[in-house]
Order: sequence, then structure tokens, then C-alpha cells
Amino acid sequence: MKIGISIVSLVLVSVAALAQDANGVFRAAGSPENPKVQISWNRYYNHAGVTDICKKLAAAHPDLIKLSSIGKSYQGREMWLLTVTDFKTGKPEEKPGFYIDGNIHSNEIQGTEMALYTAWYLAETFKDIAFIKGLLADKVFYIVPTINPDARDHYMKEPNSQNSPRSGVIPVDNDRDGLMDEDGFNDLNGDGHITMMIRKSPTGRMKKDPNDPRRLVPAKPDEQGEYEVLGFEGIDTDGDGRVNEDGTGYYDPNRDWAWKWQPNYIQGGAYKYPFSIPENRNVRDFVMAHPNIAGAQSFHNSGGMLLRGPGAEEDAGSYNTDDVRIYDAIGKKGELLIPGYRYLIVHKDLYTAWGGELDWFNSGRGIFTFSNELFTSYMYFNRQGSGQEDAYAFDQSLLFGDAIVTWQEYDHPQFGKIEIGGVKKNFTRADPGFLLESDAHRNMAFCIYHAYHMPKLVVEEMTEKNLGGGLTEITVVITNKRMIPTHSSIDLRYRIERPDYISIQGPKVIAGMVVENRDLNIAREQKNNPATLEVSNIPGMGSVTVRWIVSGGKNYTIKVDSKKGGVVTKQK
Repeated sequence: MKIGISIVSLVLVSVAALAQDANGVFRAAGSPENPKVQISWNRYYNHAGVTDICKKLAAAHPDLIKLSSIGKSYQGREMWLLTVTDFKTGKPEEKPGFYIDGNIHSNEIQGTEMALYTAWYLAETFKDIAFIKGLLADKVFYIVPTINPDARDHYMKEPNSQNSPRSGVIPVDNDRDGLMDEDGFNDLNGDGHITMMIRKSPTGRMKKDPNDPRRLVPAKPDEQGEYEVLGFEGIDTDGDGRVNEDGTGYYDPNRDWAWKWQPNYIQGGAYKYPFSIPENRNVRDFVMAHPNIAGAQSFHNSGGMLLRGPGAEEDAGSYNTDDVRIYDAIGKKGELLIPGYRYLIVHKDLYTAWGGELDWFNSGRGIFTFSNELFTSYMYFNRQGSGQEDAYAFDQSLLFGDAIVTWQEYDHPQFGKIEIGGVKKNFTRADPGFLLESDAHRNMAFCIYHAYHMPKLVVEEMTEKNLGGGLTEITVVITNKRMIPTHSSIDLRYRIERPDYISIQGPKVIAGMVVENRDLNIAREQKNNPATLEVSNIPGMGSVTVRWIVSGGKNYTIKVDSKKGGVVTKQK
């Protein structure tokens, strides 16, 4: 027995020796001094790592974080949900909700870390930063770190390039030859990365950069080239003369959403029908069950962009002037918060995309939504430079050659003597380790700014006027202290969500009305159920005025019940 106690004591001492000593820490501005959950934000986490972080956060902060799942992936992995709010200040479903997800594309991995960092930061700074405490009193964050967990693990654990695969793991016959994935990537040199194949050729138009032989550059028009590019590592295993044409089931999960969806022959990457991908169905079901979601953020990579819809020019009418003003204000703030990022419109500044998540959230659910394309070559040297040249210089000077595979000779069964090398899968699209936390913090701040400006409703004024005969006129002003209205313009157009309810409880209600012009005493009476008035919208940075004529009862309670604006009450 003594031996057992001694072993336990030794283990406890060893663990204590590894823990952070609070007396040895000096708090940096804006960061938690000694977080309960110590997480390294200079690395990426697979599904097991994400699960571990989620469980630790929920266990360490039970009053701020609840862990659940929105469903299982195609291969049966849990799609974790972190619900983050101050649970002591009200029910989450009665607060405006901000939804965050990441990693819809398998190679766009850092969105998961951005989402996890947001949950971690909110919980770990809650006690020290008054702004965060106030934010979580008013708002709830619904954070799903990865909505493509199967493909995330495949991307991390299997040989892949930085650009592929983008899809999930559902088998797809991309070249329509009746066979699935017969010509996927082959890691010929066994280094875990799919890099490029080149071959010397008298007609080649590429050459090695004399200043950095790891990099290929085009030969000048009057200059003899030396190499031809054969594409990513691979072998023609089915004898059709093509390499890598049938990768790991190509479809695009971000072309699967039920707003202006188009089939694959119109919108490349579309799957069978809207929400035919199980992971997207899980997101749909969660969002439909949480009408309090008023703002949303989906994290992608790369290019340093703060994107809003619409995805297609033909759908531009779904974003009217009032909504665009709000998007513009948030997007321009994002450019300030994240240097090198640009606020852009998908169809106008990039390309046409039908059936995107952005458009379903905005136009299908009336939720103000951004999609950030994380990381930009600006971050290499804090300047606008040439992407590839700066990437190689950055790797050489700041990563010390860790992100580039130098050229290696290889005897290819079809191409003969070739060379293999180039960018590893964890570079150029994904943030390098030491930049990851900075990018996460700035993108988190962008989300917080957006979430802060979701509706904040206040019963601003309650006045009474004696009408005689035991009757009293009660006038109430409800103010929205933030920029986002309780209903977006498209929400109002399609009546996506019910009106806001403003009710009086206590006295007998004789009449109820919405005041349209208080100065001129113009009001619209609601004859049906006058105690609970229906208001179509409470505008951002604006107000609505309501009025009741009541009999008896000097004490009463005003209740405002808005799906996206939350529930607030005030008593007299």
C-alpha cells in the first residue's frame, strides 16, 4: 500500500513540475495570464487533437462552454459544437447567436484552429477583460471547429499537396470511366508530401532559378528552357495516358447548399442535390433549429480575403442597400483589424459560385455572413510582393528550408528519369507556425466585432399618461444599440423569421398599437391580441415605439421577444 501511495505521489509531483507556475508569469496585454487550458497555437490538430481540446475547454469552463455534437460525418466522426456564453446570464437560445465553422475544404485546415482559438480566448479572458464578460452576457457563440473532419484527417495523415484534395471522402468517379479513384496521388519518394515532377527537355520552357535552385522560373522569350513540368507526383495506373485525373473523390462541399444550387454540369463540384453531403445536412439542421443565429463566419484559405456574397451576379438583388451598408461597415473594419486582408464580393472580385454556404446563410436564413480566406503572402514580409518568390525567400530566411522539398532524382515508370520537389502540403496555403496565432487572434477579433454588432435590445423609455376613467396610456420605446437589425432585408422580403413580439404583462389591455410617428400621434392599431404587439423589424442603431391603453394595475412588465435580437424584460 505504501508503495502504491509513493508511486501516486511521484506522478503528482511530476505533473505539477510540468504545470505553469503562476508566480513566474507576467501577463501580456490582451492575452490570458495563465490559461486553465494550455494550448500551443503554432501547430495544427487532427480530429483526435480537436476532440481533446474541446473536451478540456468544456471541463475547465463549465459555466462558459458546453460541448455537444451536431451529428456525425460520413465516416462516423463527431462534428463537435462548442456553445460559448455566460450561462449564468440567461438561456443561450434567448440571446443573439453567432455561428462559426471552418475547414469545409479538406486542405483549408487553419479555419479549425481559428474557430478553436476563438472559443479558447473567450473563455480564458472572461475573468480579466470586461469587454469579453459583457459580450458573453449578451451573446452566444456556436462554434463548430471542422465541418469536414474525415477529409481533414485524410489531408493531414495521407500524402497530399497543398492544393488538394478540397473535397470529402465520399467516392466519386471524376473521369466517368466507371472506376473510383484508380489514379489518385502517389507519394513516389515517400516523404509524406505530394510535390511536383519535372523532367529535362529540349522543348521545356522552365529553368531553375540561379538565386534559389529549388524554384522553377520561366525562361525568357529569347532564352533556352531546360525543364518541362509533368504535374504532381503520380503514376498512370489505369493505362489511359493520364496521371492524377481521379483523385480522392472530387466534389466541392461549398457548392452543395440550397440557395441557387446548380448541377455539376453548370456548377463544377456540385454533388447530387442540395444538402446531399451529410456534413452539410448536419449544419443545416443545426442552423434551422437555432433561429437566434444573427451572424455567421466560415473560415477558408487562402488569399487574405473577407468575402461576402452573392456568389453569382444574377443573385445580386438578394443583397439590398440596407444590408450592404452593414456588410461594408464590418468588412472595412476587417481590413483594419487584419493587415493585408481585403474586403471583397465573391462574384464581382473572384468568380461565379452557385450553391455556396455564404449565400444559403444570408439569403436562405437571413444571417449576415462572411467567409474569410485565411493567410496571405503579404504576411511573409508585411508587404505586397510576388507570391512565389517571397514564399521561397520566406522559407529560406524564416523557416530555414523546412517548407520546401529540394529536387531529387527519381526513375518514373512512364516518364523515365525525372526530378521530384517543391512546396510541401503545409506551406503557402496554411499559416506557418509562428504566424498562426497572430492570424487566429486577428480573425477572432473580426468575428467579435461582427458578433458585438448583432442586435442589443433595450427597453429605453416607459412613459404613462392618465386618460381618466381608470384608463392609462403606456408608451414604450425599444432601442437597438447595435448595427445589425433584428431582421435583414431579405428576411423581411421572404418572411424567413417571425416578427418581433413586444408584450405587456400585468394590467388589462384595452388596445395596443405600433406608433409610426410619435410627434404627429400616428399609430397603427393591432386589434388581434393587443397585449402582444408584432413588430416587423427593430432597425440597427434605431428604435420602435409601441403603445397600450390599459385598465388597472400600476405595476407591469414589458417583454421584447425577438428570435435574432434575444429576449429582454423590464419591470415597472
